[in-house]
Amino acid sequence: MTHPPKGSAAPPGQGTPTMPAVPAQSGSPRPPGGSPMPRGGFGAPRNAPPAPGAAPRRTAWAEGVDRLRAAATTEPGRLRIIGAVLALLVIAFGAVTAWQMTERSAAADNVLHSSQPLSASAADIYRSLADANTTASSGFLAGGQETQDTRDRYERDIRTAAAKLITAANSSEPGSPSAGTISQLNELLPEYKGLIERARANNRQGYPLGGAYLRYANEKMQHEMLPKAEQLYNRENQRLSADYADAKPYPWAAIALGVVALGALAWAQRRNYHRTNRVLNQGMAAATAASLAVLLWLTVGHTVARSGLNESYDHGVRSLNVLHSAQIASLKARGNENLTLVSRGAETKTLPDKTSVDLYDYDFDRDMKTLTKGLAEAADLANDRSGEQPVQVATASMKVWVQRHAEARKADNNGEYQLALDRVIGSADKKPTGECFDAVDTNLKDALTHEESEFQRAANDGLGAMTGLPVGAAVLAVLAGAGAVLGIGRRLSEYR
Repeated sequence: MTHPPKGSAAPPGQGTPTMPAVPAQSGSPRPPGGSPMPRGGFGAPRNAPPAPGAAPRRTAWAEGVDRLRAAATTEPGRLRIIGAVLALLVIAFGAVTAWQMTERSAAADNVLHSSQPLSASAADIYRSLADANTTASSGFLAGGQETQDTRDRYERDIRTAAAKLITAANSSEPGSPSAGTISQLNELLPEYKGLIERARANNRQGYPLGGAYLRYANEKMQHEMLPKAEQLYNRENQRLSADYADAKPYPWAAIALGVVALGALAWAQRRNYHRTNRVLNQGMAAATAASLAVLLWLTVGHTVARSGLNESYDHGVRSLNVLHSAQIASLKARGNENLTLVSRGAETKTLPDKTSVDLYDYDFDRDMKTLTKGLAEAADLANDRSGEQPVQVATASMKVWVQRHAEARKADNNGEYQLALDRVIGSADKKPTGECFDAVDTNLKDALTHEESEFQRAANDGLGAMTGLPVGAAVLAVLAGAGAVLGIGRRLSEYR
């Protein structure tokens, strides 16, 4: 019988069994039930708030601010920030300059090539219609002996009005009020022409109905066509004024940004000098020169452009508007003078004092007052001898016209119709008012031609001062930004 040895020692050759070492597992520990434990600790929910006392999670913005603050504590970091700010300023200066000057250059181009020519076309439509009406009444007074020159002038006016309406229609926006007005005039023009042809046909045969047709045609012209032509003219003038308003204001945003950019460049170079005792940093000096060139070009160029545009308006557009109004007043006065003899008292107007006067003679007096005022204003606006002379001749002719008209009205009121007719449309030896009207009309055309050339010259000067400025400013700004970056890079290289 054997007995086990006494004591707790293990028998020789046998050791106490031990558990093998388990490497750390990357997975989550599993609870006894076998399901994985949630992340963040045993039993903790997935998006649980941090434990008390733990640091809160930082946002990307806060971390970026901290990095920037840390960079700013070193000289290389500060230089990088300064370089980025300088480059941003000069590029922004160039971009704003290019943007604002592109807008102003486009508006100035519209003044020269779009809105002012369209305004002139609208005035030509009005003038052609008024002249056609005046010429038709003059031809009617001549009876069946209408001259070929009168007929040709009437047809030329109708063709001019039709052609200008086509030009205006092509330049107007579809669906705009101007487009609607042009469409209405295109419908009324053949109606008016048909009435004139009926008046002529009846007049040649000696029928009194011809006078009724002529008065009806005149009413259509005076109350429908000319007011619509005036609306078109006023709208185009408003468009012209809007283009001037867009082209002339100073680009204050660009100028202010340029001053800030130059100030920042000067500060950066002064800082560089105090820290290195180096007077010149070539990159930043080039950036300063380029920015200064843009600012000077912007300021001087726009000042010259503004001066040219102001001159084109003061000595061009304003004079043209006054002369157009004066010319239209003379045409309407001539038409009313003729119709006074055509109607022979058939159309009257009752004044506030209950007296009755001939309607067309009353309108003639009003038109002559408008003409007198317009010629006086045109003389004040004329700034050279070439502009003053035709206005002065037209004024002198207008005064003679008033005198001869008074003589014609006196003869007509005395029952001397033929003498009155001779005083209006007779031959040169009869000293008719038609000579005075022709002199006024011819000299007003000369004045309009002169003022149109003045407008073209001044507006071209204004537009030319802006030529190349948007592109040049953008290029110089890019060069200035590159110079600022290179200048800062030169300093940074000293820390490597």
